[in-house]
Amino acid sequence: MSLVMQTETNEQTTSPFGLLTPEQLATHLGVTTRTLQRWEVHRMGPPRVVIGRQVFYRTVSVDEWLQSRERRRVR
Repeated sequence: MSLVMQTETNEQTTSPFGLLTPEQLATHLGVTTRTLQRWEVHRMGPPRVVIGRQVFYRTVSVDEWLQSRERRRVR
């Protein structure tokens, strides 16, 4: 599963380096950017990259984080 999202015009919404902005990631996950910030404070969200004052999320890291959050159903 990859987080490279496609727009209606079939353009990629990630950077050429495989980075997502907090707004892009929040939209994809169906949460707010405030939730992403809260996860960071509690060290429970996906790893992030800070360049200057800008925050980005590597798609590869987010994919790995999502897989680590996967739970098997117990019957």
